[in-house]
Amino acid sequence: MFHPFKIESYLTEHEKNVTYNYSESGVHPLKLGDFLELAGKDLNELANIEMDYPNVRGKIELREKIAALYPGAKIGNILTTIGASEANYLTAETLLKPGDEMIALQPAYLQLPGNALNNNITLRTVELIEDQNWALNTEQLMATVNSSTKIISIINPHNPTGHILEQAEMDAIIQAAESVGAWIVADEVYAGTERGDTKPTRSFWGQYDRVIAINSMSKAYGMPGLRIGWIVAPEELIPEFQLRHEYTTISSTMLGNELANIALDPEVRPKLTQRARELINFGFDTLTEMLSAHGDIYKVVPPQASAMCIVRYDLPIDSLAFVDRLVHEKSTLVVPGSCFGLDHHFRCSSALPETYLREGLNNINELVSEIKG
Repeated sequence: MFHPFKIESYLTEHEKNVTYNYSESGVHPLKLGDFLELAGKDLNELANIEMDYPNVRGKIELREKIAALYPGAKIGNILTTIGASEANYLTAETLLKPGDEMIALQPAYLQLPGNALNNNITLRTVELIEDQNWALNTEQLMATVNSSTKIISIINPHNPTGHILEQAEMDAIIQAAESVGAWIVADEVYAGTERGDTKPTRSFWGQYDRVIAINSMSKAYGMPGLRIGWIVAPEELIPEFQLRHEYTTISSTMLGNELANIALDPEVRPKLTQRARELINFGFDTLTEMLSAHGDIYKVVPPQASAMCIVRYDLPIDSLAFVDRLVHEKSTLVVPGSCFGLDHHFRCSSALPETYLREGLNNINELVSEIKG
């Protein structure tokens, strides 16, 4: 039985057919011209790029810049991929065998767990506790891990809640993995989207010898259309990932490699993450201001990071029906909480231009008023 990716199937149906799309999970995308201006580059500098295949593992200079972001990593630890999505797929296909089990957090973006399910892998979940600011249930984690656990799947900072694991939570995950020799697969695409003065999120890489770290240009960098992601893994695993990479996509794109190489330059990358933080901070403040119009209906645990948050609402309508009405009556899209196993919630992006953000949030408030009335 094939398990469809519910959230992506729902977004594919609606995201290009609405006026206000708040389903995206990264900061507002950059235009190419704005990126080149930020980076101090001229469009003519791209004119001589050959539309050829890059190095199958990724442009050497790009992999060197990626490796520099991870303590102790070298170019041999890096494989570039078509976004984090291919990285997750390659990880599942390479590591998981019949009889293995995976642990995933609940709620969570279920890309890697979905790949596991489609390989007939047993999936076990560990909860994040909403009334404890989405803290990890470490006792449940220790009770769930067992000798068949091959992967503990982590998203940090977290999608959809924006929770950043405290060091004690990270230590508990490492202890659980170490107790059975499991891999920690850490999706870290929201590193760099920390809200307020929160310090940059620490990678799992370098804290335990069986870690695979995954990231991309999509979320913190505002460049999802590049479709550039990467895997950071022990050097002996990279050829195994590459074998499957050659069957799926062969390589990422030359132009994507070149632009990502510019973006991750030490002089440019801080400008991109600063842009992300400004959009995130202002956007979340605007969202909470707008939602205060129905303070009796909404409840939001403030995210510590990410360009979105999960909103609980107190209305006699399930999340899928609520979002369907929002799409068809208000031309506004958010993600139904049911896609994460959370009814009476929705995920809403907010790192968006102010006018666009306010207009769509007003549509959500209008629907809430109509349902209340």
